[in-house]
Amino acid sequence: MKAVIIDQYGSAEQLHEAEVEKPEIESGQVLVEMHATSVNPIDWKLREGYLKEMLPFEFPIILGWDAAGIVKEIGSDVSGFQPGDRVFARPATTRNGTYAEYAAIDEKLLAKIPENISFEEAAAVPLAGLTAWQCLVDFAEIKEGDKVLIHAGSGGVGSFGIQIAKSFGAYVASTASGKNEDFLKVLGVDRFINYQEEDFADALEDYDIVVDTLGGDIQKKSFDILKEGGKLVSVVGEPDKELASKKQIKSGSLWLNPDGNQLAELGKLMKDGKLDATIGRTFPLTTEGVREAHKLSETNHARGKIVIKIR
Repeated sequence: MKAVIIDQYGSAEQLHEAEVEKPEIESGQVLVEMHATSVNPIDWKLREGYLKEMLPFEFPIILGWDAAGIVKEIGSDVSGFQPGDRVFARPATTRNGTYAEYAAIDEKLLAKIPENISFEEAAAVPLAGLTAWQCLVDFAEIKEGDKVLIHAGSGGVGSFGIQIAKSFGAYVASTASGKNEDFLKVLGVDRFINYQEEDFADALEDYDIVVDTLGGDIQKKSFDILKEGGKLVSVVGEPDKELASKKQIKSGSLWLNPDGNQLAELGKLMKDGKLDATIGRTFPLTTEGVREAHKLSETNHARGKIVIKIR
C-alpha cells in the first residue's frame, strides 16, 4: 500500500511516499480502508524529534493520528462493526499511523460516521475533537451557565471546544486575531477578544473554566481571570501548582485518551448540526502534499483543520 513516511527525524523534507506492507489485523481490530486523515501539531513535533523520549517510535514511521474510512475486514471478537461501515477513529498508534491507504484500528476506538458527514469532515475530528471534549467534559465537568475561556479559538482544539461548550449551554469567550472574529462568532463565541488589540486578562473576570492551548505567559495570566475554585486545563504543559493552590484552582495538563464512545458523542453533535468540522485546507496523500500540510501546520496560524484526502 502507499504511505507517506519518515526514515529519520528532521524537517518536512523527510516526508516521502513509499510502498509498505498493508497492516494485518489482530483480535479485536478492524482493517480500515482510509479515505482521509488530518494533520495535527503533534505530527510535525514528532517528525522533528521533540517527542522522541515520550513517544519512542522505530523507523520508518508512518505519522498521523486521525482516521476516516470504510471497514474492509474485521478480526475475531469484533461485534460492533461490519465490512462496509463508514467509521472514524483516533488510533492508538505506536508506529503505523494514518498517512496511508489502510490502517488497523482497535474496535473500541472506532465510531460510525453520521450519514450526513463526509470522510474529510470526519477525519478532522478525532484528535482535536476528543481533546476538546476531554478538557471540557472529563476534566472541567462543564455545565450549563459556566463561563468558559478558550484560547486560540480558530485552531483545531479551540474551534471544537467553542462548539462543545455552547452545546452544554455555556457562555464562551475566545481569543484569536482580528481576521478570525467573524469565524469565531459563527461558531457561537459570546465574547471575542482580538489578542492583537486587547489583553484578555484585563477584559475578563470570574470565569469558571479556561482551556489553554498556548502555554507560557498566556497560561500564567489565565489564573487571574478564574474565580476561586475554577478550573484550568492545558494541552501544552502542566500549569503552575503554586498559583493553582493560592486560588484553589483545579489545574492540570491533559494528554488525550482515545475513546470510541466519546467519539460517537461528537458524531451525534455533528449529525444534529451542533458541531461543524471546519476544514481550512485539503492536501493529497503525496510527498509534496503532506510536506506542504506540515509546513502550514508549523505556522500555528491555520484556521480549522488541515485534511489529507486519500481517496
